[in-house]
Amino acid sequence: MSLSVSTKEEAEMVVVDAAGGGGRQDEESRRLGFALTVPAQMLVLFIAAFPLLMQAYISLTDWSPLDGIGWWRAWELWNGFANYSDLATDNRFWGALGRTIIVMAICVPAEFLLGFGLAILFTGNFVGRRFFYSVLLMPMMVVPAVAGYMFFMLFQSGGPVNDILSAIIGSPVQIAWLSDPDLALFAVIASDIWQWTPLMFLILLAGLLGVPEDQLKAATLLGASWWQRFVTIVLPRMKTIIVIALAIRVIENFKVFDTFYIMTGGGPGVATETISIFIYKVTTQELVWGYVAAIGLTILIVLSVVAGVAIKYMSAQRREA
Repeated sequence: MSLSVSTKEEAEMVVVDAAGGGGRQDEESRRLGFALTVPAQMLVLFIAAFPLLMQAYISLTDWSPLDGIGWWRAWELWNGFANYSDLATDNRFWGALGRTIIVMAICVPAEFLLGFGLAILFTGNFVGRRFFYSVLLMPMMVVPAVAGYMFFMLFQSGGPVNDILSAIIGSPVQIAWLSDPDLALFAVIASDIWQWTPLMFLILLAGLLGVPEDQLKAATLLGASWWQRFVTIVLPRMKTIIVIALAIRVIENFKVFDTFYIMTGGGPGVATETISIFIYKVTTQELVWGYVAAIGLTILIVLSVVAGVAIKYMSAQRREA
């Protein structure tokens, strides 16, 4: 009896020692892994943090390349938060921001609705599906500058758009799309919708293909209509994908530059001057880099808030799931 008890105690001690040894090995592995990745982590931190800190520093000064001093001496031109107070009263900045929001408010819903409709269509099988799938993705693969030149030619007074309208109406149409302040913005919006609807389509199609087919079949057998299946099964499972798609396009709309600049250069006047074109002009023409740094930092904070809200929503959805 005593022998069996002793053997049992020794076995338990062996198990405890093995568990302790495994724990120590895991701890040592974690420490080694951390030590090996420290150089890469420091490099990434430097690449991400240094430009941001530099921008925040310059935004508190009146520094410009024309001052003849290096940026590290920008403290000599310290102005505190004057750039940010100027930003609050800059009508041109607010106009550019307003046009950017208008572009976003039109482009993002249009791209979402078109992309979602096409994604639903492509979940079924039809003749030529692979071919049309490739054709549909082609606009997204075009270089934005090339897309801008294409639409610049399309919307000329004697271009294809006016020719098509002339054929439909039956009389000559000579609309100066890119020279009319009231029409130029709609021309550049059309180019953005054409180029980036395929991205929305691709993201939403991936989400639709991830919806369990057995649930859809079960709902069909129970007599659910297409709309009932869409509302009760598809949409709840697509919430996170939809948020991701919308967040990407909202953020990207704030950065749109190539296509708009090639088509109009921000004109006529400032009719198509979005926030990116405004920053470019202030940077390269007026060279007030301290003010530009303040603008860029403000936009970064706004977009970070948008991204944070999207991430928080997705985290909540994940927890519910």
